[in-house]
Amino acid sequence: MNPNTFPTKGNLILAKNSLALASQGYELMDKKRNILLRELMGLIDQAREIQSEIDTTFTEAYKALQHANMELGIHFVEEMAASVPVENSVRIKTRSIMGTEIPLVQHEPAPMKLSYAYHSTRESLDEARLHFDRVKYLTIKLSMVENSAYRLAASIRKTQKRANALKNITIPMYRALVTDISNALEEKDREEFTRLKVIKRSKKRA
Repeated sequence: MNPNTFPTKGNLILAKNSLALASQGYELMDKKRNILLRELMGLIDQAREIQSEIDTTFTEAYKALQHANMELGIHFVEEMAASVPVENSVRIKTRSIMGTEIPLVQHEPAPMKLSYAYHSTRESLDEARLHFDRVKYLTIKLSMVENSAYRLAASIRKTQKRANALKNITIPMYRALVTDISNALEEKDREEFTRLKVIKRSKKRA
């Protein structure tokens, strides 16, 4: 609705409707922001836990790898690493939280298939592979959580901007417009009432 409008009862109704709609929009934006914030806080906690576990698992994995390198030789371990099959079981879908699309990574861990013989390796190599397989799973999970957190954070910023615009610009504008039109209509009513009294007095004198 154009703020520079004539003070009529019809325009007053339109201004009040616009004010009610803007107020309702602000409430919805505020609720959406709060819901997204709760989701984001939960994801941040998850990311911290996963990152901590990844750090611990990485440390254990590299210790086992160093042990295997010393026992079997770096070149032999590299050859064994090259024989590990490529990971192709990761699937990415999306789910919506308050209109924000976030990734849903699906990964079905399959039993590890040995690509080397027991008699030619040591236990340290098996330990390293187990630890790195755990790191792979945690990394996939962390990537989903962090990506979701980034998208939620971006959506929160947009929602906050819209809420601020409604609260600080749109709603005050329509409130002022409703007040101005109401005052103008009241002034017209007073003028009309005064005019009618003058006419009535004039008729009585006549």
